[in-house]
Amino acid sequence: MKQNKWKHLKFEKYVFVLLLAIELIMSFTFLGFIHIDPISLTTAYIPIVVAGCLLGPLESTLIGLVFGLASMYKASALYVVSDDKIFSPLYSGNPIGSILLSVGSRVLFGFVIGYLFSIIKGRKYEKIGIWILSLISQWIHAFLVFTVMGACFPQLGYTGMSTFHMGINDALIALCCLFWVEVAYKIYHKERIQKYKDAVNQSLDDPYLSSKIVAISSGISFLIICIAIFSTGYFANRSTYMLKQHRVHVTRTIEIDLLHLQVQFLIAMLALDFILILTMLMIYQYMKYREYQGEIDFLTGVMGRRLFLQHCQNIQSDQRIHGHQGWFLFLDVDWFKQINDKLGHIAGDETLKQFATFLQEQFEPYGAVGRVGGDEFAVMIEEEMSQEALEEEMKQFFQNISGIQKEVTVSCSIGVYRFTYPKTIKELLTKTDEILYEAKANGRGCFVIR
Repeated sequence: MKQNKWKHLKFEKYVFVLLLAIELIMSFTFLGFIHIDPISLTTAYIPIVVAGCLLGPLESTLIGLVFGLASMYKASALYVVSDDKIFSPLYSGNPIGSILLSVGSRVLFGFVIGYLFSIIKGRKYEKIGIWILSLISQWIHAFLVFTVMGACFPQLGYTGMSTFHMGINDALIALCCLFWVEVAYKIYHKERIQKYKDAVNQSLDDPYLSSKIVAISSGISFLIICIAIFSTGYFANRSTYMLKQHRVHVTRTIEIDLLHLQVQFLIAMLALDFILILTMLMIYQYMKYREYQGEIDFLTGVMGRRLFLQHCQNIQSDQRIHGHQGWFLFLDVDWFKQINDKLGHIAGDETLKQFATFLQEQFEPYGAVGRVGGDEFAVMIEEEMSQEALEEEMKQFFQNISGIQKEVTVSCSIGVYRFTYPKTIKELLTKTDEILYEAKANGRGCFVIR
């Protein structure tokens, strides 16, 4: 069936979600922040840059949003250093300014860096452009943050020009960003990874791909989240109890901060769990694709008999289309034995390959194509199509295959069965086989619709 472009990018979705999880881990652990009084330096912007480089501005903007929300949450703790409290709408005295600073500047940074990467992609000096952008992204991020900070909190004395007062530590972080962007870029564009990417994306057409694994993974994820939430409350409570047992006076403020830290730990652990589940799903997807590829007809590249019939069975069991009408086509190459005898087996194989190619081009946008016998093929039309439209498609197909061989005119007979979902595979094959022989009896090179 026809697939939209975004649906074909499953591997890219995996990469995006992986970077999203890494962003959460960096935002809520020591990996994303270096504390130097009176402020904190951040490396948590790096996943945004990687997303902009590998994926695009939309993905980098969304990860920037996550970074902004995470920084706003962390700044809302009572124990943060004084200058960081301006990132919290609870304690800054300017809630809108804090939201613009924490979230707005990071979202804008994600969009800008992603857009700049999209401009240089495909250019002659793309690699140099990536290096330069990776290096200066630290200053782009700082410029946007300082500019918003100066506009919303002018009393602190920061402006966009404060970016140029950054020191050696910021330069080291910029080099760190360059290193990780380069590593990610090289890994992403490795030939082996690109083959894996194609495999995962193409596996969307695998009729053996079961939704059960997704349901199981979702159930496990939900269970982990529930356990983690209850554990967070429990350990926050036990931490308070432990401190009291050691005769430490635990105020309400301390209790809130303990819970705040536990929530940060919870989010980081959930992100790690999500990466694990995502990795398992990617492995499963690849294994199912390899299984699918093993049942593709080697000569023609279309589905083999077992794979095609299994796909048709899966379609019939879809409750959403029960009562709808579909088409099932059974095709037989006319006089194929004579083509083999006259032109040789190599020409015969080439005829089948070209026949299958034209069949895919004509009908695969509307359903599934399979080779069910030596010179026999079948098509399941899964989309709504009028008889007139189907006849036009078949006439065009007859015209296309006629020129496969110069020495002979290639033709085929087609039996077409109009059915109402659901039907058994046996019934579909029996009916179309009867109609196919009727087409042969009519002189071949034609179709019969019943």
